[in-house]
Amino acid sequence: MKKSPARLTRLREKLRYLAESGVDYVLCVRFDRRFAALTAQNFVSDLLVKQLGVQFLAVGDDFRFGAGRQGDFLLLQKAGLEYGFDVTSAMTFCEGGVRVSSTAVRQALANDELETAANLLGHPFTISGRVVHGDALGRTIGFPTANIPLRRQVSPVKGVYAVEVTGLGDKPFYGVANIGTRPTVAGVRQQLEVHLLDVVMDLYGRHIDVILRKKIRNEQRFASLDELKAQIARDELTAREFFGL
Repeated sequence: MKKSPARLTRLREKLRYLAESGVDYVLCVRFDRRFAALTAQNFVSDLLVKQLGVQFLAVGDDFRFGAGRQGDFLLLQKAGLEYGFDVTSAMTFCEGGVRVSSTAVRQALANDELETAANLLGHPFTISGRVVHGDALGRTIGFPTANIPLRRQVSPVKGVYAVEVTGLGDKPFYGVANIGTRPTVAGVRQQLEVHLLDVVMDLYGRHIDVILRKKIRNEQRFASLDELKAQIARDELTAREFFGL
């Protein structure tokens, strides 16, 4: 089975961004085997016409639908004439000469071009989630962290970043985040760990937004926890300099 690309945004955040853009309603269809097997014709007749009663439809200029990507804009135009709804195609958006797409965003993030990614997205790249209990290793070495499991959301970025954290009140907080598997302690699952600067608070169960502002370094494996601790201290200094703290 073909591996899915890294997910840029969770559904919760997508809905929030859409609401902020003025969208009133969003219909989310469960993409299961039955839905994936729908032919393009059945997609139109069963979903668009019978269930939604569509009157007007706007799609991207490269929109494809139905099993095997059978359907395209021309098919929708013909279906519109048959069923009595209007169809229009939105032109591709470009930013800095680059076509706006999830592929372009992932490429920018892979190249550590956070500003380019932000321009393509329309907002800074952010990872959101609920803080859970970890193994308290960060607290043991003097750098307590808020841990966010990525679960099905494989992050398109890896490494250590200077970050801005929101969702904890009226003002943002600053910190250092590691996104990766923690190779020094033989970690396996990818997760996000955030150490807040000059802040001590109980974050367990809180939903936070972690905005990546600057890539500090790649994740690496250290020979000892003392070496890891020393490097984290240097990372914190780098973040402080970046934020002017």
